[in-house]
Amino acid sequence: MTHRRTFLAAATLSLLTCAHGARAQPAGRVFRLGLLRPSSPAPTEFSATGIPNALRQLGLVSGQNLVLETRYAGGHIDRLPGLARELVQLHCDAIIAVGTSAVRAARAATSTIPIVMFGNFDPVAAGLVDSLARPGGNVTGVLIAPDGTLAAKKLELLRQAVPRATRMAFLAPDDAGFRPQLEETRKAAIALGIELAVVTVRGGDYDRAFAAIAAERAEALFVGATTFFMTDRKPIIDLALRHRLPAIWEWPEQVRDGGLMAYGTSLLGLYQRVAIYVERIFKGARPGDLPVEQPTKFDLVINLNTAKALRLNIPQSLLLRADEVIQ
Repeated sequence: MTHRRTFLAAATLSLLTCAHGARAQPAGRVFRLGLLRPSSPAPTEFSATGIPNALRQLGLVSGQNLVLETRYAGGHIDRLPGLARELVQLHCDAIIAVGTSAVRAARAATSTIPIVMFGNFDPVAAGLVDSLARPGGNVTGVLIAPDGTLAAKKLELLRQAVPRATRMAFLAPDDAGFRPQLEETRKAAIALGIELAVVTVRGGDYDRAFAAIAAERAEALFVGATTFFMTDRKPIIDLALRHRLPAIWEWPEQVRDGGLMAYGTSLLGLYQRVAIYVERIFKGARPGDLPVEQPTKFDLVINLNTAKALRLNIPQSLLLRADEVIQ
């Protein structure tokens, strides 16, 4: 059974959870919200697990009191600055930016429109906020992990699942904003005595990426935590099975769809937190006064059906640590 995530939040956000159900918005006001992603549209973007549904639960309904302007770069990071400028020209009341590169593009395009960031990076080190407690400026939001990324912990868990693996592949997107996560994983690999082969997916060509992984003779796979690989999880899962590669992911949802194991927070839960930030800003809160939120609870999820298909025996000690085992 998956535990409900808990988050570290400052006192200024204590009112965010006090309302029940859909919340009343200012009468007669129609808000314009931008959504900027470096990837293509996720198949589940407008399903019960997407950001629009999280907004709807708070009374922000597209076509009623909300106009949602979506801009997707389709993997072409160089398109983000132009897409961000489009959202600014539309006079959005706020912009949700996913990932470091999207946040940078949005921030370069406007210093006045509130930006709600979402991603797996250190926004202070990236120069996007002054501090997590008091962001300052027009950027705040929700992070996937505290203190950088979860890369080191995930690599350790993958090593426990496949103890004989000394050479692993790291699947990375073609995005310069991903570099901090890659560097953290490289450091962890050195500490664990693991050879790490970095394979970058270019132009969405996963077949070529997995051919490169096979050429590297990798014995396991670390799937980078990025919106690209959440959107494209199905072909990655299928190719990992075809190549008999045990893989670790970021999101429990990816494991429920057939991935082997994951260590991280609930994507649905994080989207709900993003929606709360948008709601607060629409009600007049200044982004610079809203602390950047970090998760404090992470779940280890293991799919035994996938392990069986890979002919992999997961150590009992690891299964006992799991928050959810799918079988």
